[in-house]
Amino acid sequence: MQEQAIQWKRGSNTRIPYGLYVDEDVAAQEQARIFHGKVWNYLCLAAEIPDAGSYRTTFAGDTPVVVVRDADDEIYAFENRCAHRGALIALEKSGHAENFQCVYHAWSYNRQGDLVGVAFEKGVKGQGGMPETFCKEEHGPRKLRVAVFCGLVFGSFSEDVPDIEDYLGEEICERIERVLHKPVQVIGRFTQALPNNWKLYMENVKDSYHASLLHMFFTTFELNRLSQKGGVIVDESGGHHVSYSMIDRNARDDSYKAQALRSDNDRYRLKDPSVLAGFEEFDDGITLQILSVFPGFVLQQIQNCLAVRQLLPKGIQRAELNWTYLGYLDDTPEQRKVRLKQSNLVGPAGFISMEDGAVGGFVQRGIAGAKELEAVVEMGGEHAGSSEGRATETSVRGFWKAYRAHMGQEGAA
Repeated sequence: MQEQAIQWKRGSNTRIPYGLYVDEDVAAQEQARIFHGKVWNYLCLAAEIPDAGSYRTTFAGDTPVVVVRDADDEIYAFENRCAHRGALIALEKSGHAENFQCVYHAWSYNRQGDLVGVAFEKGVKGQGGMPETFCKEEHGPRKLRVAVFCGLVFGSFSEDVPDIEDYLGEEICERIERVLHKPVQVIGRFTQALPNNWKLYMENVKDSYHASLLHMFFTTFELNRLSQKGGVIVDESGGHHVSYSMIDRNARDDSYKAQALRSDNDRYRLKDPSVLAGFEEFDDGITLQILSVFPGFVLQQIQNCLAVRQLLPKGIQRAELNWTYLGYLDDTPEQRKVRLKQSNLVGPAGFISMEDGAVGGFVQRGIAGAKELEAVVEMGGEHAGSSEGRATETSVRGFWKAYRAHMGQEGAA
């Protein structure tokens, strides 16, 4: 594969070439080296395919994928592409199937992705049909390795990707288990179109520096301030992170007012403050935890609002964000009502996350003529490791450390 056209001017991950967000060759290499490389792509929740024949269609990068549970209770994933002429095999987002049949020419597949039937394979009345040398076992969509961790279903096209626990690392595993420690149930969904390159959103997720500056709701209602107790965890690879904080209603904080920041504003109030009247369900005092897994998975706990997000590239300047809101299977009716009400905090029009859907587009538009220039990512220094403070871009640098390693670039350490 050809070398990447965009060159990093420094070995450090503190200067990010804007060309990475606008170059077609880079995007093509990302599909091959990252999404089809040694990564685990988040596919769906095991709870979404609960019994034999349940399936969902999803993506690994830009490749369409079918995820299905078979009669052996194992989960299988394969490319959603007929081996004949390349049409989609499964057209619906979800459903139940004994097998799958392509609508174009009726080639059929079992629930493990094997080609098992070819319409008129022997021809009609002795004419036509496939040659005698044709072997169904030699044809079929590409299959993915599947790993399930805490009910999260991941898939990989690589035979060399580490086991999922090793890929995630101990600290990230513990933080996933913290939230997904018991069976969950889907309580809502959104799909959000983003007017920007996928990497801009992933940077945003990892950017603990922006959260209380961009999102006025966070600071106005004291849900997240950089002065609150919390921290950032970055795994050894750099690609996975956790940012967390704890609310302290008794702590006085004038740091935002002192700098005359937009996010310091006490004029606004909620007409219905009950949206923030949740309940305690984690004994560690953490009220906000945002966790990401490279390349495009996010697990969130904001108060009692639990959700997973799947980020998918859809071209150079477009991405898609699939939100899946969760409750626990043993939620009481009162708890479920709280979760549904707090779902207004996030999503495409969420009180908190609405700005995230726009700011990536601001960057994409702003760098249109700056392909040869670079972003500055120096908050907190040059390292890409864990931090006790959150006024840092350490996990953003971690993303680029992992990105460069998967892309086979120099200076990725």
